[in-house]
Amino acid sequence: MTKILLADPDPRTRQELATLLGPRGFALDAAADLPAAMQPVEQGEVDLVLADLHLPGGGGIELLQRIRQHHPDTAVVLLSAFGSVQDAVAAMRAGAADFLGKPFAAEQVLVAVDRALEKAALQKENHALRTALDDRLRLDNVVGTDPRMQAIFKTVQAVADTRTTVLITGESGTGKTLLARALHHLSARRSGPFVEVNCGALPESLLESELFGHVKGSFTGAVRDKVGKFEAASGGTIFLDEIGTSSMAFQVKLLRVLQDRVIERVGDTRTVPVDVRIVLATNKDLRTAVQKGEFREDLYYRIHVVAIEMPPLRERPGDIPGLAEHFLRRFAQEHGRPARSFTAPALQALMRAPWPGNVRQLENLIERAVVLSRAERLDLGDLPAEVALPAQTTATAGTTPSTGPLAALPQGQGTPGPLRAALAAPERSAIERALAACGGNRERAAALLGIHRSTLFHKLRKLGIRGTGGNPAPRQL
Repeated sequence: MTKILLADPDPRTRQELATLLGPRGFALDAAADLPAAMQPVEQGEVDLVLADLHLPGGGGIELLQRIRQHHPDTAVVLLSAFGSVQDAVAAMRAGAADFLGKPFAAEQVLVAVDRALEKAALQKENHALRTALDDRLRLDNVVGTDPRMQAIFKTVQAVADTRTTVLITGESGTGKTLLARALHHLSARRSGPFVEVNCGALPESLLESELFGHVKGSFTGAVRDKVGKFEAASGGTIFLDEIGTSSMAFQVKLLRVLQDRVIERVGDTRTVPVDVRIVLATNKDLRTAVQKGEFREDLYYRIHVVAIEMPPLRERPGDIPGLAEHFLRRFAQEHGRPARSFTAPALQALMRAPWPGNVRQLENLIERAVVLSRAERLDLGDLPAEVALPAQTTATAGTTPSTGPLAALPQGQGTPGPLRAALAAPERSAIERALAACGGNRERAAALLGIHRSTLFHKLRKLGIRGTGGNPAPRQL
């Protein structure tokens, strides 16, 4: 049950507020001074505080500052019978959810309470999300030795601590949302909210209201003022996913937000400034959409300041073993399963799969295998048929080694065995395929081939094989 603290020295004001809020199902508590008000707050029992600006024992501003410092998820609305515009400005700058003058109208209080609780709930949700994802922001989809992923890491680190608008493109499941969260986590705005909006999941009639908010009476069903996602994300980051599905009318309004950093609530003529970092994502080709007249050209160039394209998993097969092993460790811990590693045939099957659903599909598949298996090593039988059967068919045909270092390589016609026994297959082909499977990482290719790194370097020189340069170490956001 939502708990509201009424911190006011005037018993009549406390009674008036209790009479107004009690019937709405809130649990109410009361305090006549600052020390008494801090007791329930410090116990973590309060969702919202309605406090008088001149609260005895230090004042409402000091109460607000203490709450903001130690209990940031608790919202505060300040009240004053003698408040000036300067007081209201000072309260809002200090982090108050609202400022009301006395005497107040019942509707004013109810709107302020609803708005403050809505914003506080969003902050709590984001706080929990940040805590739960803290490790994942540095792992999963944003891990890789592939050169394209290395370039993405450098771009993210360069722009994370700026307010520059970032557009993330790529197929579904490549990790666009996780990269957006990583951008926020690495920025100076990390303590602010991260608000995610899936533009494709909302009807066009609701998208404007959801993002910009609305005022009471602006349309049927608008029974009170509503804070939009842009205002709720103030001081943090707003992530607009599937922006390519938005209408031309919405694109015009978004363009204004990007240019002027102000919004207009639906049904209102006043502009509201917003301090927010905007990250967008799409799996559509926006350049083609512009040519077809489906996306505004001026908006395209406005959001194309920094563009990051997430490569599909099939184009970076060398990253699959690392991703699979990380998911294995994570899900084994989460579900209390004994799984610790993959057999060579299972890892080979994972590397040969086409992964139309990209990293998200790989993640879901590993979780399923971990949950259903009771073994310490996951084998082909633990993988779904669409991944396991092609590998089994190839193995039956006698062209795929089931064990040994080369079992993890993508297999094709003329697949060689391990180097020590590969008398019938060209040594050059084995080494080149190993390098290709590992994204040019020589150290990993040597391990895959079952030879020492110096031995591989010698063979590269001897055979005149040109590597991709260096052994990039995995980098994590």
